[in-house]
Amino acid sequence: MELPHDLTERYQLTAHLARGGMADVFQGHDRLLNRRVAVKILHSQFSNDEAFVKRFRKEAQAAANLTHPNIVGIYDWGQLDNTYFIVMELVEGRSLREVLKSEGTLLPRRAVEIAADVSAALSVAHRAGLVHRDIKPGNILLSPDGTVKVTDFGIARAWDDSQELTKTGAVMGTATYFSPEQAQGSVADERSDVYSVGVVLYEMLAGSPPFRGDNPMAVAYQHVSQHAPAPSASNPDVPESLDGIVLTALAKNPDDRYQTAEEMRQDLWAALQGRTPAATAPAAAAAAGMALAGTDEAATQMMTRAVPPPTAPPDQGYRVLEEPPSSNLAFVVGTFALLLTLAVLVFLVFDLLNGANSTVDETVEVPSVVGMTAAQAIRELRAVDLTGIPEEVNDETVEAGFVVSSDPPEGTPVEAGSEVTIFVSAGAELQATPLLEGLELSAARERIRSQGFTEGSVTEEPSDTVDAGIVIRQSPAFNVMVAPGTPIDIVVSSGPDSVTLDDLSGLTQRDATARIETLGLTHVIETEFSDEVERGRVIRTDPGPGTPLSPGFEVLVVVSDGVEPIPVPNLVGFDEQTARAQLDELGLVLEVNNSTIEVADPNQVGLIQSQNPAPPSTLFPGDIVRVTLGAAPETTTTTTTPETTTTTEPAQP
Repeated sequence: MELPHDLTERYQLTAHLARGGMADVFQGHDRLLNRRVAVKILHSQFSNDEAFVKRFRKEAQAAANLTHPNIVGIYDWGQLDNTYFIVMELVEGRSLREVLKSEGTLLPRRAVEIAADVSAALSVAHRAGLVHRDIKPGNILLSPDGTVKVTDFGIARAWDDSQELTKTGAVMGTATYFSPEQAQGSVADERSDVYSVGVVLYEMLAGSPPFRGDNPMAVAYQHVSQHAPAPSASNPDVPESLDGIVLTALAKNPDDRYQTAEEMRQDLWAALQGRTPAATAPAAAAAAGMALAGTDEAATQMMTRAVPPPTAPPDQGYRVLEEPPSSNLAFVVGTFALLLTLAVLVFLVFDLLNGANSTVDETVEVPSVVGMTAAQAIRELRAVDLTGIPEEVNDETVEAGFVVSSDPPEGTPVEAGSEVTIFVSAGAELQATPLLEGLELSAARERIRSQGFTEGSVTEEPSDTVDAGIVIRQSPAFNVMVAPGTPIDIVVSSGPDSVTLDDLSGLTQRDATARIETLGLTHVIETEFSDEVERGRVIRTDPGPGTPLSPGFEVLVVVSDGVEPIPVPNLVGFDEQTARAQLDELGLVLEVNNSTIEVADPNQVGLIQSQNPAPPSTLFPGDIVRVTLGAAPETTTTTTTPETTTTTEPAQP
């Protein structure tokens, strides 16, 4: 890519680094401070758009006030003529996107470290009133020493300036990583960033994002309506504690997620240190509206993290982790457990010897949980010493994520500590969209109705390959799983597109053929003489102007070759009057030379003896033909007298 001119006398651009939706990023040199920097320049097509420029300025002003080791620093920003730019810290290393692309899944410990540092950066931004709104691997940079840097607050929004930066219902961010509320066009807050961090953490652990599709709309739909499986389902090395953290962050309802990035960071640190996070896997799964297999197993695995050591090898971008020093803690805990076990055994033996009867378990009634979210229902059951086990069911009448019923039903007396299955709505049962492409419009409409879908918009589009009235494409596409009653939009062919030829007469040949090619037509050139149209300009076209033509039609363009030349007639032997009349009729001019040509034949005297030009020359109207007439030969007369002799000379012509 060709580098633009330097920005002021201070910043020299040296290399192109990346291109984003709003701006290009260049490597630059700060001549004043003699350091390398990154320079973000707003795309030229947006420079005249006041709304875009305002967003660009907001990014600079907001991000410049954020100071944190995990946030890319902003050094300067400004405007030069019609160019808007931001000068930022240049981070050596790779983006998380590049790391995931080359290495796949990361070790759980390293993934948690990265997510914790990103959460720390977001905590600072959130306290400053900013929501990033576009957390994704491409915006997370890893320096050679393993430091994590969050960049590109390009679509960050000040909470008190939302009306300036977005329009109601606008969806901003990257579909793979944005939250359900962003997918639905709702206002995004700090919990939306938490959701995005959860998606990134999921990808680092499982090797791919939780939701994928053929297009952004399909991915957005999954964010809203489908629940992500636990990362351990794809990577058995992921401990249950991390499943809980990820599923809590990915809860559909923002109220069921971590309420701040700092809360999530604290749980990530707890997992690193081997402590039980606040979000355990079963509870997080319930909040997400799904069940986890193997919830009876140990809920926590140790993932120790030491203080970051010296710089790691530059090509890895990881921080080396050291195992904690050994201690006598295990021996002390083991001894205490053994003594406790012996005490319990003594109590049981004493109780049996005294003939004590078994106590009767306490019974409680199953509370009403219908209409609650899965998380609310589990909390309600837990309050009466019952365990809620969520199970998804399809239901057309209850919104996805809310409880349809329970087993046992409400009011049933059960033993304390029992499990209660809560049936959580997954919405209406999904079904595949029908194939409509290639059908006539009437047949496509009938198939939509007969299979329980709703007819959406019908638009026409010209096509050179599909007959008029035949469906070209549909949205959603064929075999996409959607809810019954979903509208299906179709595009129908209107047949070959036609264009209307303009009046090209008087244009130069070059301009005329350019217009023809712009319309998708072809052309052939012919020339002819014209007394009225200048040489090189169009006389007419065939077909003429206003004729509807199909793409690729060949248009005949007749171009003027100028005035037609006149063959010079043979005037020798004609008298001046006759010759002049003949040339006048041809549009030529007769001019008679003053000199003459002597002729022996008296009959040739006064007749034209030569002409210039002579046949077969050609001339154009108004040109001159010069002729020379014939004349009698010169004569000499001598008279003799006694005294003198007189010689008479002929008169000079």
